[in-house]
Amino acid sequence: MDPRTTIIEKRLQNIKRIIAVASGKGGVGKSMITAGLAVSLSSKGYNVGLLDLDMYGPSAHVILGVTPRFPDEDKGVVPPEVHGIHLMSMVYYTQDKPLAFRGKEITNSIIELLTITQWGDLDYLLVDMPPGLGDETLDVMHWLNRAEFLVVTTPSRVALEAVKKALLLIQELDHPLLGVVENMMMNPKYSTQDDIKKLNTAYLGSIVFDEQLEQTLGDPKQIQNTLFLKQLRPIVELVTTQKK
Repeated sequence: MDPRTTIIEKRLQNIKRIIAVASGKGGVGKSMITAGLAVSLSSKGYNVGLLDLDMYGPSAHVILGVTPRFPDEDKGVVPPEVHGIHLMSMVYYTQDKPLAFRGKEITNSIIELLTITQWGDLDYLLVDMPPGLGDETLDVMHWLNRAEFLVVTTPSRVALEAVKKALLLIQELDHPLLGVVENMMMNPKYSTQDDIKKLNTAYLGSIVFDEQLEQTLGDPKQIQNTLFLKQLRPIVELVTTQKK
């Protein structure tokens, strides 16, 4: 057993709630939902952290407008605060270059981030989970044993089939499941709402595709005024009022 894993729980002990944002596959807007949740919660006065564990394609720094730099250290690594959000990402160390790792090297990198990060006292830690259902996702589910899961899908049947597998996995591992968010809707006729409800899972709401969102990336203040975040706020209310 890797001795570093015993430290992870201590690093997370002063965090009130950990919300892991997952999907069965990439390309559904999982990172945007995670960042949107962080922006919305921070604007409400909560002390919020965001951990980007999408090791191959980290994008939280792009959404929040962060230039990668080495974080400060104080008995561990202190996540830089950006627009009121404490952000930790592998991009600080790769300097936005491709991560030429595979298999165990990725797992080792995730363990390292979880071990060295000094989160301190947080109301919420939002975790942008690795895409898909590979070893990295299973490992994170094991290490973040207090995490509550929010799953993102799109109206695509391909995405929905992958999400069904993710939901079954989360339930089998007995993690709390907050529900599903349907992102990038183009036509309400093709909603997955009924399919999600058949899986005995809460359908938290849908977000219509926002053509203007791309222009606001890198500026959280502008993101707060988008149609995307306006639609996300009721979902944030549902998440924050759910009991752990």
